[in-house]
Amino acid sequence: MARRGAAAGVPIVLGYLPVALTYGVLAGQSGMSISELTLMSVLVFAGAAQFLAVSMIAAGTGAIEIIIAAFVLNFRHFVMSLSFMNRLREITLRAKLPMSLGLTDETFTMSSLHKKEAKQKYGAYFYASLILTAYLSWVGGSFVGGALGDVIPSRLSESMGVALYAMFIGLLIPSVKKHHRIVFIALIAMTVNFICQAWGMSEGWSIVAGTLLGGLSGVWILDDEGEDI
Repeated sequence: MARRGAAAGVPIVLGYLPVALTYGVLAGQSGMSISELTLMSVLVFAGAAQFLAVSMIAAGTGAIEIIIAAFVLNFRHFVMSLSFMNRLREITLRAKLPMSLGLTDETFTMSSLHKKEAKQKYGAYFYASLILTAYLSWVGGSFVGGALGDVIPSRLSESMGVALYAMFIGLLIPSVKKHHRIVFIALIAMTVNFICQAWGMSEGWSIVAGTLLGGLSGVWILDDEGEDI
């Protein structure tokens, strides 16, 4: 069962490695040491939040702003964890709790495609192996990226900075294609961020304000699309 879980995690590994490498390089450029950027992957294990944190660290943002912004960005993980635990009713709570900490968009999606394993004997080993495979690839890729940042040509490493913006655009476009009104949420967040900075608010708190108000606006903007979400 564990081998099947590891095999199911291979597609995630193939997607994680290039992104993790990029994260490692960018985190190194922001001033983080290899141990610091690797430890962030070990403790956080959330690509979008880590990229956001790196950009805020590079801008000199304080720790409190970074923590709040990452918390808001990853709030969806609470919903994913509840759904994951509800699906695995036959697995003990002691086994589900550590696995819920390893849930990401990718591991949650892959586990959703393998629901029957939850009812099989030793099904917990399947999901644990799936999550562990993805986790180790992310942490390992982050470490290698941090190490490569010191040896690859500076022009190449600087050009990888565009990956930060490409990643967030890549997260936004699929959602906009499915629900066109989401573009208004993004515009509201951008506008709030711009106004806050124009009023003299720090970049970190401006990002937090834009994230919070943009997310709250979705309650009304997407209200009548509830059946489609």
